[in-house]
Amino acid sequence: MSPATDRSLPNLSRRGFLRAAGGTAIAAAAGGTLSACGGDDGAGGSSSKELSFVYMGTAEQQATWNKLFAKFTEQHPEIKLKAEGIPLSNWGDFFNKLSTRLAGGQVPDVIQVATEGQRLFASKGLLAPLDDYIAKDQAVIDDYYTDMDPNLVEWNKKYSSTDGKTYYLPGEFNTMCMWYSKDLFAKAGVAEPTAKWTWDDFRKACEQIKAKTGAFGYAAGPEYFAAIMPWLLTNGTSSFTDDWSKPTFNDQKVIEAAEFNRALVADKLSPPPGGTFDATTAAAQGKLAMFGGGRWPIISIRNLKFQSKMGIVPWPTKVEQGSPVGWNGYPIMKASKQKDDAWTFIKFLISKEGSSFFAQLGGTIVPARKSIANSQSFLTDAPKGTESLYQALSYATPIPSPDKGAAIQKAIEDGWKQVLTGNAAPADALGKAQTALEGLV
Repeated sequence: MSPATDRSLPNLSRRGFLRAAGGTAIAAAAGGTLSACGGDDGAGGSSSKELSFVYMGTAEQQATWNKLFAKFTEQHPEIKLKAEGIPLSNWGDFFNKLSTRLAGGQVPDVIQVATEGQRLFASKGLLAPLDDYIAKDQAVIDDYYTDMDPNLVEWNKKYSSTDGKTYYLPGEFNTMCMWYSKDLFAKAGVAEPTAKWTWDDFRKACEQIKAKTGAFGYAAGPEYFAAIMPWLLTNGTSSFTDDWSKPTFNDQKVIEAAEFNRALVADKLSPPPGGTFDATTAAAQGKLAMFGGGRWPIISIRNLKFQSKMGIVPWPTKVEQGSPVGWNGYPIMKASKQKDDAWTFIKFLISKEGSSFFAQLGGTIVPARKSIANSQSFLTDAPKGTESLYQALSYATPIPSPDKGAAIQKAIEDGWKQVLTGNAAPADALGKAQTALEGLV
């Protein structure tokens, strides 16, 4: 998709979404890579050669990452880090590009993998287990895990591996909260939302803001992580069962959430999906009161000099608090000849100093360490309520990411989009999506 034409890009940029073709390219890459490059499962590798790291990042994000890499090089001049940011805006395109490289024998030492692809990559034999390194540096890992919400540790164990081995340490993450314009709420005479607000409160705020200011209340969209899952989870349902084995997209509560969002579009409280509407810009221009987001809107909001005029609160609830969550992992490739250096780099990324430095730079993800997320390096120059993003871990649900992620996400988003546009009745559109999902798991 083009950043210039996708009106919902601010809702997508958190992590993007898995559009890789059901793992086919990755499966091919596993065979091609391992036969071409060899490698073993254990720790090893010298410390005299170049260490390569491939990650996803726009040009704007790469500028931030480069400062972090400079800090690493300052601390470890003996390691020549070659980091490459691939300027894409969704994980599916990133995984496709990375898989093509792997199949051609271009194997980096360390890669960035989000929740949407972690189980898939681990299952294809591409990664080196980290268990021996963890045992060697147990005190380092214990310090890290102690400074982290225990849910993140448990989710990583449950969802990131299929064979009981550790391929990822849980890294920075994003949850979903509601960003709102304090100016528009004040202009409309509407009290700012609180952590206890409901769907009804949200709808009323949209109506009052539209009536008093002419601005849209909210930007509805068909994005799986950012615009569908928060509504499902706050209504006590999800797209899949807890083990991701069975779809539940025709659940009555899913239909109810879709109907709620359709009404926002039909009543012109939200712009129609599609087009060039940009949520962060619209909010700064007084044309939009609320949009969903994790940490990722912060760079745009700062560039617009609007951070002091925005607030962040948990998603409004109907049944219970809810948010999807997805986190980064930095695995070592099985074919890497620089595994020791790779582990040194990973330890830097999870260290207090590295985490604090990245947060202070304005990284678009929430630090995994509680001490950093609660520090001024993360909270300064950010909207009121930024701490809500970390607090959401207490009630969040990992984004369901079965192996055939591309087709699964397409079925979910296509069904939701049919509802938003009014092209199909909610029960019909989601029922059709459910049938498609059942054929994919």
